[in-house]
Amino acid sequence: MLFEELNLIEPILKALQTEGYTQPTPIQEQSIPTILQGRDLLGCAQTGTGKTAAFAIPMLQLLSKPHTNTKVHKAIKALVLTPTRELAIQIEESFKAYGKNLPIRHLVIFGGVGQKAQTDALHRGVDILVATPGRLLDLMNQGFINLRDIEIFVLDEADRMLDMGFIHDVKKVITKLPVKRQTLFFSATMPQEIQKLADTILTSPLKVEVTPVSSTAEKIKQEMYFVTKNDKKNLLIHILQDKTIETALVFTRTKHGADRIVKDLIKVGIKAEAIHGNKSQNARQRALTNFKAKATRILVATDIAARGIDVDELAHVINYELPNIPETYVHRIGRTGRAGLSGTALSFCDADEKDFLKDIEKLIALKIPVTEDHPYAMSWQSLMSAAAEKPKGGNPRGQGGNSRGQGSRGNGKPAGGGQGGGQREPNLSGAKRTPSSGSRRWSSKGSK
Repeated sequence: MLFEELNLIEPILKALQTEGYTQPTPIQEQSIPTILQGRDLLGCAQTGTGKTAAFAIPMLQLLSKPHTNTKVHKAIKALVLTPTRELAIQIEESFKAYGKNLPIRHLVIFGGVGQKAQTDALHRGVDILVATPGRLLDLMNQGFINLRDIEIFVLDEADRMLDMGFIHDVKKVITKLPVKRQTLFFSATMPQEIQKLADTILTSPLKVEVTPVSSTAEKIKQEMYFVTKNDKKNLLIHILQDKTIETALVFTRTKHGADRIVKDLIKVGIKAEAIHGNKSQNARQRALTNFKAKATRILVATDIAARGIDVDELAHVINYELPNIPETYVHRIGRTGRAGLSGTALSFCDADEKDFLKDIEKLIALKIPVTEDHPYAMSWQSLMSAAAEKPKGGNPRGQGGNSRGQGSRGNGKPAGGGQGGGQREPNLSGAKRTPSSGSRRWSSKGSK
């Protein structure tokens, strides 16, 4: 199927052509006709499946129809609520790209920056507002924003809202929306709390489910490195000596850890920057811009800050620390292998993380190949012995953890690591090995 077959208006088709989009992704193909019909939609899709375009394109078409009530000329007609500043910015950029030939005004608002520019834009009039919950409620309380004329409400990354503690703010926003509206609800995972929320705000929705969270894209090459915690820094530097790794997104569980890795890499001449919640908005945007332009080779990120990062042709993701929530692993490595391209996800596992690895392999029903051909290798037996020697002190999932459903991606071939000898596959979960199942890949760029 082509975008031309989705009954889209000419201004949008021209914009998509400019962006290089030809074929819709599965979620776009299923969602766009439903949204154009005015129906509510429940979308279960992880990052990288093209869900932003799946709701932005039909919203632009619906809102391009002339309004007879001139009194609501400056009224906000659509609200997109999303958890992070980075994701909010990228969603607004998508509206700008797809709606470049339409007279539709859009604005993104988020905290961490002065509000004057945002309130000035609101005063001039906005059709589509993209917002994070905190700043939205703040400006609502100050009287700058009224949601009584909202026609379309989008709740994006609902599971992430829950994990970041925004769910109560979301419910406050929902109480200010008109009862009669179209609601589009997107979540990468559907825990019980999120399903209950969806049931309360959706009316006879069509459910669209793409790439279940337990699956990893088939074109992503996964490798596991057993290594002591103290040797992780040296192993990362060793891997990055491979100049074919042009850029890589490195994940750590904590903000302090991200800053420490950046300092270690800079010391050996590897240009790196960190992106996490303690960074100012300007610093985060600068780091992301430098990384996209390949002026910075390595971007080190925490899961919260990285949700929504969309980098074209990102080849490598490195899990410096394994996530304590198995679904997070899927979202992290999903940052690579987009739009039919291949990718590589490298993960480091120390003795404290052995349970995390078991949970990950149980979730994805796949044993991740282990690379032993590196200077800091530990055997699985040594790893287990080291773990057994440690005093038992509670559930490791409570330490330094971030949240469920976070993402990042990467790919490439590390020095000394290839696919030949030197890899083994210990049976950690007892799960039957099956080929990893991924979403149907498309040749278009329509996964923005």
